Amino acid sequence: MRPNPPLAAVLTLCASALVAGTTLFAKMLGTDTLGAPLHPLQVSQGRFLFALMAFSTAALVLRPRFTRPAWSTHVLRVLCGWGGVSFMFAAAAFIPLADATAISFLNPVVGMLLAVPFLGEKVGRVRISAAVIALVGAMVLLRPTPQAFQPAALLALGAALCLGAEVVVIKRLSGREGAFQILLINNFIGACIASLAALAVWQMPTPSQWAALAGLGLLMASAQTCFLQAIRRADASFVAPFWYAALIFAALYDFLLFAEVPDAVSALGALIIVSGAGLLAWREARLRPSAASPSGSAPTPQAAPPLSPPAPPQSQSPEPRR
Repeated sequence: MRPNPPLAAVLTLCASALVAGTTLFAKMLGTDTLGAPLHPLQVSQGRFLFALMAFSTAALVLRPRFTRPAWSTHVLRVLCGWGGVSFMFAAAAFIPLADATAISFLNPVVGMLLAVPFLGEKVGRVRISAAVIALVGAMVLLRPTPQAFQPAALLALGAALCLGAEVVVIKRLSGREGAFQILLINNFIGACIASLAALAVWQMPTPSQWAALAGLGLLMASAQTCFLQAIRRADASFVAPFWYAALIFAALYDFLLFAEVPDAVSALGALIIVSGAGLLAWREARLRPSAASPSGSAPTPQAAPPLSPPAPPQSQSPEPRR
């Protein structure tokens, strides 16, 4: 496919808006906005189930060719992605969307650190500096003082840890299987795991909640599709900065629907995390050319922010979350 950077930028902005929209739906479902709050595990089930319906329908129409999948690797990847999605949706119900999104952007840093023991990668001074900067930003957002500490922010931190582990597993799938196959298998396994986990807490959604669950799944599927199309038209290092627009969209949605305005601490913490992740993305772009490779939870970058809910491009394997 011929390079088309302007279109890639537009597609990435669309993907970031859609992923931020999934956290908005999760917040509506996790609060009493549409009825009795649904458990995050049930919200996660809806995300995977309706996304699976979308990709299955596309598979029936497109009839893509499949190769033999690495099932064990897929299962491990989905467990990490499902955990990240569930934590993220739980966090969205309690803290501002912009804060939850910013903290989840730590996932490329976590992935980088985990790649040292599990993939044998070496970490230089620039990468260590980027990790320290991002972690400082996370501490700012966590507000670690008795008066301002947000316990729910730890849920977003858990999402970042799970999605960071997912980045490591995604690297094992990179280049081995087709993009559509990875997305379809990811959502199939995710729907099975999420459905089993939601059995103990499942309750009948209201009509509005059913619509929101369907919208959440379709938004995630659309975001993954937009991001994969973007990464086919430009390098990951080019589209990565546009993914940070998810912070802007999350803050905008929060303001329009819940009248929440990010305070100075939130803005400072988000800026620090983006600076750290941006430094990591710049370093990865200089080290080697990027190559696209899908994942199912949400676009996730190795050197830039994260899809398994919010999730941006990876220097070598993109992903829109989880």
